[in-house]
Amino acid sequence: MANGQMDAAAVQAALAEVKDPESGRSLTKLDQVKNVQVQDGKLSLELSLTTWSAPLWRDVLESVQEKLRATFPQLASLDIRQSVQERPAPKRGEVGLTAKSVIAVGSGKGGVGKSTIAATLAFGLKRAGCKVGLMDADVYGPSIPHLLGLSGRPTIENERIQPIAKDGMPVMSMGLLVPKEEAVIWRGPMLHGAVTQFLRDTNWGDLDYLIIDMPPGTGDIALSLSQLLPLTGAVVVCTPQDVALLDAVKAIAMFRKVRIRVLGVIENMSGFVCPGCGQRHDIFGSGGARQRAEELGVPFLGDVPIQLKIREYGDEGRTEANFAEPAIGACLEGICYRLVKALAESAAAAPPQPQLPVLG
Repeated sequence: MANGQMDAAAVQAALAEVKDPESGRSLTKLDQVKNVQVQDGKLSLELSLTTWSAPLWRDVLESVQEKLRATFPQLASLDIRQSVQERPAPKRGEVGLTAKSVIAVGSGKGGVGKSTIAATLAFGLKRAGCKVGLMDADVYGPSIPHLLGLSGRPTIENERIQPIAKDGMPVMSMGLLVPKEEAVIWRGPMLHGAVTQFLRDTNWGDLDYLIIDMPPGTGDIALSLSQLLPLTGAVVVCTPQDVALLDAVKAIAMFRKVRIRVLGVIENMSGFVCPGCGQRHDIFGSGGARQRAEELGVPFLGDVPIQLKIREYGDEGRTEANFAEPAIGACLEGICYRLVKALAESAAAAPPQPQLPVLG
C-alpha cells in the first residue's frame, strides 16, 4: 500500500500485520488501534497495549511507527498516544488462579542464587509495568521474605489468604507462616497441600505474571505444580562451573519430563569485575551455561555478574535496589526483556485460541 491514500481505513489495514505481543494476533483485530485521525498529512492515533507486554511496549511502538512511515511516505507528522488495554487474566487449572503467565524458577542444586533471581525477575517485570505476584514454593528453605525485607503474618479474609505486599506486589511464602528458627519437616502429601493452598486459597488478584521460586533439586513440588495448573514454563538458574551445569541439565530434564516448557537458562555469578583495577575474573568459569543451553536447544536469557551489592541488598532485604546499580541493572532488565520477548514470539508463532466463557 506504499504511496496509497491515507485515511482511517488505510491506517487500520496497514497495521493489521503488526501483532499484539500477548495474544500473537493482529492489533487491529483486538481493537488496539483506536481514535485514528487524519488531516492535512498529519496522523494521530491511540495504541492500546496490555500490561502483560509492558517490557515490549517500546518495540511495538517502533514497529507501528516504522510500518506507518513506510506505508505512507507523505506523512507530515505522526502522533501516537499510548494507553492500557484492560484484559483480565483467565482462570488457570483446577485451582482457578487468575494469572496470564505462571513461571517457575528452578535449579538443579542449591547455592546458585535461584531465589535472588526469582525475586529479581518479579521486580523487573513489575518495574516495567506488569502486574506481578511472587510465590515462594521453597517450603524447606524459604528465603524470599528475607530478600524482600518482609515480616508479618498473612491474614485470612472471606476464607482467602491475604498475601503480604511488597511495594504493591503480592508475596506468599512459608517463611511468613513459620517462625525463622523452626524447621519444616513434611512429607510429600503435606508439601502438595501447602502448594495447593498457596495457589488456590491466596488472594493473588488479577496478575500478568506469577513468579514461583522453586525448591532446589528435582523433587515433589514440580510434579505438584504440573498437576495443579498449566505452567507457562520454567527458568533454570545455574552457575558456570561444571558441577552446577550437570545439575542444571537434570533440572531441565525434570521439567521436560513433567511437560513444563523450559523458557531459558540464566547464568548467575558469571564473573567478577574488580572495582579497583577493572579486570574481570571468572571465579567459577565462564560461558558454560550458554554453551550447555545451546546444546540442549534451550534459550539463554543472560548472565548476572558477581557483585558485592547483590549480596548486600539481599541481606538488607532490598533486592529491588539491584536495578539502580549501573553494573547490574542493565543486565537484569535485559533478562526480563528477553524472557517476555520469547513468550511473545511463541504467541506470534502459534496464537492461543481465545477462551470461551463456560455457561453454568
